Amino acid sequence: MKISRVETFLMQAGSPSETAWAAGPIAGGVNSGMSIGGFRNWLFLKIHTDEGLYGVGECSGWPAVVAAAVQQMAPLLVGEDPSGIERLWQKLHLSMMGHGVTGVVGAGALAGIDMALWDLKGKALGTPVWNLLGGKVRDRVRAYAHVSTPAFARTLIDQGYTAFKTGHVRTAVGKVAELREIVGPERDLMVDLHGPPWMTLKDAIIICRELESYKLLFVEEPVAPEDLEGLRRVGDSVAVPLAAGERRSLIWGIKPLIDGRIVDVIQPDMGRTGISQMMKLAHMAEANFITVAPHAGSLGPVAEYAAVHVLAAISNALMLERFANEWEGRDAVIDVPLEMKDGHVIVPDRPGLGVDIVEEEIARYPSVRNCGVPGSAEGGAYARGTFYEHQYYQPRSERMTAMAAANKGP
Repeated sequence: MKISRVETFLMQAGSPSETAWAAGPIAGGVNSGMSIGGFRNWLFLKIHTDEGLYGVGECSGWPAVVAAAVQQMAPLLVGEDPSGIERLWQKLHLSMMGHGVTGVVGAGALAGIDMALWDLKGKALGTPVWNLLGGKVRDRVRAYAHVSTPAFARTLIDQGYTAFKTGHVRTAVGKVAELREIVGPERDLMVDLHGPPWMTLKDAIIICRELESYKLLFVEEPVAPEDLEGLRRVGDSVAVPLAAGERRSLIWGIKPLIDGRIVDVIQPDMGRTGISQMMKLAHMAEANFITVAPHAGSLGPVAEYAAVHVLAAISNALMLERFANEWEGRDAVIDVPLEMKDGHVIVPDRPGLGVDIVEEEIARYPSVRNCGVPGSAEGGAYARGTFYEHQYYQPRSERMTAMAAANKGP
């Protein structure tokens, strides 16, 4: 069997109706029929073979740009035996070396191709991908949902969820105080403090100390992803577990978080790592007593399937991030949605990844834009009157309201 061609499918995706931040759409769609704006794209691909079999994958890391990278790499795959996944990964990685250190665009292209090769191998052998990764450790994967209001938390509890993430750089403490009362001590809470604007080191320490009494499962990205020393100092200063890694790519991007035990949880993005690299990261993390909770925010359903296969096959899986109120078109672009039961994703047992894309549905939502400035003047993340300065990081002003548990959020 030989690879005959590589095909890409780029689409505009809508926003979840509720996110941890509750500060407007994180990355929505702008096509007809969508009432929200944004810039989230999904990029799917198919690797075809001369025997009619194909595999599907998904790329993240600026999908509209990654689509061009995939097409540049495609001629290097044509004529190759698709079963040599590691060799082909190394070949493609070397093909980009002359452009500099591989960032999220190159990594995104590698990730989607890698995913499709694993899917293809599983189909060829008639077995699920998790079986090729060493077999199942678990039959279901615990999931956590984004929550910004007590009312939605109650809805998710009724649906069986037992873990919830909230956030917002200026209102997180107050939201946690409210939500802890609703979810009780037996369910897990997490907080995402990502920017923009990112917090300064001292403000991150102060906020995390405010959060200590709520016994969180983790605090995510309290400082900018470039500030590794700041993240380490936050971890040394507070009694809350830390999580990070979604904005980094490949084993070399996340390696510093693991080697220095800077975080307790790594959050690799499947669309920026791929199955092969995420398995390597999981083993690196295991050797350092660190757990894995893959990022999901901007990703579509194929990458989510791939993440479930990895989480089913590793011993140090923590849980899977999900939007419980996703864009209504998400399930329509694949043939079989993942099954949820009691706050867990049921591990699929179909050959390969166990999912296929619906091309005609994807074609309904052509890409319009995939780049924009996050946030808004009304979103409350920036200090009053400063949104149009577009600051990457910002010290907390109005500190009593920005940092006190009495703050009830937007």
